Amino acid sequence: MPVKVSVIVPVYNPGPYIEDCIASLLKQSLPPDEYEVLFVDDGSTDQTPARLDELAAKEPRVRVFHQENSGWSGKPRNVGIAAARGEYVMFVDNDDSLGEEALERMYGYGVANGADVIVGKMAGKGRAVPVELFRQNRPRASVENAPLIDSLTPHKMFRKAFLDETGLLFPEGRRRLEDHVFVVEAYLRAANVSVIGDYVCYYHIRRDDEANAGIQQFDPAGYFKNLREALDVVEEYTEPGEVRDSLHRRWLRVEMVERLRGKRFLKMPDDYRRKLFQEIHHITAERFGPGVAAGLQPTQQVVSALVAADRYEDVVAFAEWEAGLALKAAPGSLQWRDGKLRIELAAEFTAGGAPLTFPGGGVRAPLDGPPPNIAEAQAWVGADTVARFGKAALDLLVRDRSTGAQYFQPVEVTREIVPVEDSGKVRLVLRATGTVDPARAVEGAALHSGLWDTYARVRLGGWSKDARVGPGPRRARTAASAAVVGGRVVLPYWTDPHWNLSLDVDRASKRLGLNQLDPDQVTVSAGRLRAPLPLHVPGETAVLLRLTSPQRSVDTPATLSPAGNGAVLEAALPAGELSGATWRTALCAAPDAAEPRFVPLPLSLRADANQVKVVRTPGPSVLQRLVRWTRRTLAAVLGRRTSSRAKARKV
Repeated sequence: MPVKVSVIVPVYNPGPYIEDCIASLLKQSLPPDEYEVLFVDDGSTDQTPARLDELAAKEPRVRVFHQENSGWSGKPRNVGIAAARGEYVMFVDNDDSLGEEALERMYGYGVANGADVIVGKMAGKGRAVPVELFRQNRPRASVENAPLIDSLTPHKMFRKAFLDETGLLFPEGRRRLEDHVFVVEAYLRAANVSVIGDYVCYYHIRRDDEANAGIQQFDPAGYFKNLREALDVVEEYTEPGEVRDSLHRRWLRVEMVERLRGKRFLKMPDDYRRKLFQEIHHITAERFGPGVAAGLQPTQQVVSALVAADRYEDVVAFAEWEAGLALKAAPGSLQWRDGKLRIELAAEFTAGGAPLTFPGGGVRAPLDGPPPNIAEAQAWVGADTVARFGKAALDLLVRDRSTGAQYFQPVEVTREIVPVEDSGKVRLVLRATGTVDPARAVEGAALHSGLWDTYARVRLGGWSKDARVGPGPRRARTAASAAVVGGRVVLPYWTDPHWNLSLDVDRASKRLGLNQLDPDQVTVSAGRLRAPLPLHVPGETAVLLRLTSPQRSVDTPATLSPAGNGAVLEAALPAGELSGATWRTALCAAPDAAEPRFVPLPLSLRADANQVKVVRTPGPSVLQRLVRWTRRTLAAVLGRRTSSRAKARKV
């Protein structure tokens, strides 16, 4: 069968970090005979070459190429392109991984839309990834109608014939931004680019040893020399005007201005900061016309103007002001309604922990040259921000704690300008009601088992910041009752110690509140058990009740039905099977799951020949509690010692 996709992985001394990459490539849903994996080892000096040769001997779909070290990823990727037999090629770094359906989905989407380039949704674990690009699927995207320019890493799928026809290859040698040169030319020469926004195809992983190539400090002179090559590509394939300016703006914004802002800039050594500033000053004066900076956000325009005027000290001062700004997303009421969690919150920026204030009656005015001083710069940004407050945006996202994958949730936003008494200033507050539907929160699919954190994302006045939703009240760990939705048990809770809002899906037991059930409220009549439970259900929900005696277990179908602020559990008891024993009870909210999970209930059924009596399940004895406490204490102590030793080894 013809090969549909060739996955090309440049490899250099990844150590154990390559194992997750290998595992994700071998678990692809695309049939094994429809794709190949090409590992190009660029002179690794660790155990990786032998590991890859061993893998290739076992896996027909894996091929390995060894070469002397070339200094960067360009040449290994080009070797892979030349050897690829697939209709499409996909580039993956040796310390990252793919979603299990990535190749199948990206290939299918590319073929369906005649795409030369397919960009799959990305998630970052400890690393930043584009957000706006993946708000939706984009079957026909271009640099003019979509923010493609936000994603210039090579981790995409490219039609092999397109690469051959254009002669498109990566620049080689010890250099930076070879991916920018390659990807931007692909965007500009492709007949079509397709973007998948509803499935995470690529996971960028930040290594514990922080050895990812893309996050290492660079030499400013060499870096911006290489960046000029990407600008050359833009100028070769575009005409002067709005499109070219918008593309150039990406590099001015991301590679230059953003490097000179806030804490990111201030934490650099002063001598390095000065070198970086001077290189950016030279390239902006040399390559960018006035239309490029004019399209930036207000804060970015200020930095760009100060750079153009060669005012290093003022750039530092502006960064110090911005470093004190943060986003606060304070939660209000939380409640379940029809199987959906409604979250009220109020978000605003803060300065030094206090609400950030702005001049009242802000008016938009173009930035006419660099501000004379930092106070004037702040005033101009403030006035512009107030004037454009009607366009401020707030998003609610849920983020998978294990992978970093995040998903937008429906949200209704209102904007409120709050006068600050006797000051002539105002606060800008975004109020929102977000809705998380656990059965559809992941692009129409259900939240999977695990922990999910909630984030507010605000775009206002040139700032785009994320913040955890919190802190909540410290009266209790649970933020609302648990719910049984879509075959999952979902518990909203406040984290410890920061008290941010998170969702526990199919993991919690004790915090569900089921131990508060009073056996006196449970009835058994005519062979049917009826018990009120502190759970939310959107409607009658099929569940399973497990009865366990010392000798055996019996499962019986049951239902949960809405009742007031909770639910009622009802089940027909197999009376003939229960006589002569005491039965502990447990509830399974997802009977059809591959691995059904049962949560204990604090009641037992004592059955004889005439009746079934409800009794409270006895708790652990004093001795059992002592043993458990001892185990937890020892585990905590050993964990701290292990952590201390690991830190000592790093130092």
